[in-house]
Amino acid sequence: MPRRLAAEFLGTAFLVAIVIGSGIAGDRLSDSIGLALLINAFATGARLGALILAFGPASGAHFNPAVSVGECILGTMTWSEVGTYASAQVAGGVVGAVAAEAMFGESILSISSTDRLEPGLLLAESIATAGLLIVILGCVRGRRPASTVALAVGGYIASAYFFTASTSFANPAVTIARVFTDTFAGIEPQAAIAFVPIQLIAAAVAVLFMRWLYPSLTSSEGHIVVPELEEREVAS
Repeated sequence: MPRRLAAEFLGTAFLVAIVIGSGIAGDRLSDSIGLALLINAFATGARLGALILAFGPASGAHFNPAVSVGECILGTMTWSEVGTYASAQVAGGVVGAVAAEAMFGESILSISSTDRLEPGLLLAESIATAGLLIVILGCVRGRRPASTVALAVGGYIASAYFFTASTSFANPAVTIARVFTDTFAGIEPQAAIAFVPIQLIAAAVAVLFMRWLYPSLTSSEGHIVVPELEEREVAS
């Protein structure tokens, strides 16, 4: 468990650092919001895929409490494990936010003033999070290799920056961390408080739907993000 938590902590820290850091860089490099968002989306999608490949064998590479909750629903984690994973993910996310702001000379742990509390954005978050879990579980059901899962998840997140009105946070830990940056990628606390339960509910609904769609999707399928993880552990 200590190694798994370390992987989740560090992986989420890197993920938030790239989300916030690329957002700051894109905002500084261009006067176009569209181009800044494109930079942000490309960097996040590419880095997320790399992080899944790097940390997947150690922890399953969740970096997202919504994914951990999905594991619990499928019977591959306990609620206690979900709690410890989520704690490591949130802590890592905040550290990643601090690191990104320090790199770019921004005010550390500044509270975001970006208003994202709108009905359309809440709907977008439910769609973005449900879509993420559907993509992941679809890959698991198809017994896709880790490299394919990493590509699918990274590609989905990059595209969701553009097809969702909220730019696809789809992650409670990342949402909380983005409260602590008053930059391009920030979100005000009130909106974050609304986003998080929407994300978790959407994730649970998506997992239940996929379990119905694929009746064989049970704990025997292995971990959500890296389906061959259990096989590697047995072989070792």
